[in-house]
Amino acid sequence: MSELTALLTPDGLRLLDGVGPLASTGDVAQAVSKLRAAGHSPDLVSAVVGQAHLRVRGAAKFGDFAERMLFTRAGYEQATRLGVAARHAGRMRRAGIERVADLGCGIGGDSLAFAGAGLRVDAVDADEVTAAIAAYNLAPFGADAAVHHGTAEEFAERFAADEQRTAIWLDPARRTAGHSETRRVAASDYSPSLDWAFELATRMPVGIKLGPALDRDLIPDDVEAQWVSVDGSVVELVLWSGLLAREGVRRAALVIRGDESHELTAADDAADAEVRDLGPFLHEPDGSIIRARLIGDVARSLDAGMLDEKIAYLTGDAAVTSPFVQTFRVREVMAANPKAINAVLRTHGIGRLEIKKRGMDIDPAQFRKKLNLSGPESATLILTRVGDKRLAILADRV
Repeated sequence: MSELTALLTPDGLRLLDGVGPLASTGDVAQAVSKLRAAGHSPDLVSAVVGQAHLRVRGAAKFGDFAERMLFTRAGYEQATRLGVAARHAGRMRRAGIERVADLGCGIGGDSLAFAGAGLRVDAVDADEVTAAIAAYNLAPFGADAAVHHGTAEEFAERFAADEQRTAIWLDPARRTAGHSETRRVAASDYSPSLDWAFELATRMPVGIKLGPALDRDLIPDDVEAQWVSVDGSVVELVLWSGLLAREGVRRAALVIRGDESHELTAADDAADAEVRDLGPFLHEPDGSIIRARLIGDVARSLDAGMLDEKIAYLTGDAAVTSPFVQTFRVREVMAANPKAINAVLRTHGIGRLEIKKRGMDIDPAQFRKKLNLSGPESATLILTRVGDKRLAILADRV
């Protein structure tokens, strides 16, 4: 943090703006040499160069806004993509919310979207330097975006007692000390704790951003749980309460691809679809659909069935166009062993191969080393299990 303290001065910020973007390791090395030769301190040089590089990376989440933002490395990794945060802000506007308290704001990524949507924002962070960075990032919004140094618990009651058009946004931090990857995560493993956050959600409109793999047993019955995927990757789970929860919706999967978004909602987990024999087409549901347990609804909408009751692959007789699945045309099916697979790859002249797996304890990168790839054709190899059989399915994306 001493580096960032050195940066958060008028001279440090002017130096950062003068350096410009640093995209490659060569750019970074050249900038370090130039700044050190000019007599700047090691802390300041490290902070300036690190920020210039993070601004280049930040464009992936914040677009052109990243050019004038400040980051911490952890803050960048944890920050919500601006396009996703803008959709959260839109939900708040549609619910009639006028003011948002972002408790645990980090570098202010979510608050940027809230303020950009015309909402009044109070951003709070327990770390003083991080709060200073959020204040810098939110400065263009003036008095409409205030930043405070303090804990979520300290500030929550101020906003809970405020006018009805106020909502709380929470992004609880996962505590890492002493964690075992095999231990089930508890509500107390977050700061603020999920028990505290869930109790607050019973009293006012709250959005709680969490990791998409959260233990579903921890989700309260009276909130809307929305899993969000972006370009094929599930990036978050948001729990919505009060005015922010849609009537009759308890499960939702929001699929964002580029500038387009599609959503599937339900009052509860979907009943499973029937199991069918593998047909001419195999469908892979989007990760958000799987997390939300809405596979059965998707299957029925596509006139498809489950390949196995415990495996999240669907199968059907027709190719489909759906934002909720990726569809593959089946070429051949064989035993999931390298000898059988190599014979089929050789027959089809497959030189480029995408490998997918589900329900099998296989490392695709290691498995690839056992395959003989040669030829002009490309395909997808799907390794999966049906009952007690381990299958390899050679297929083409539709």
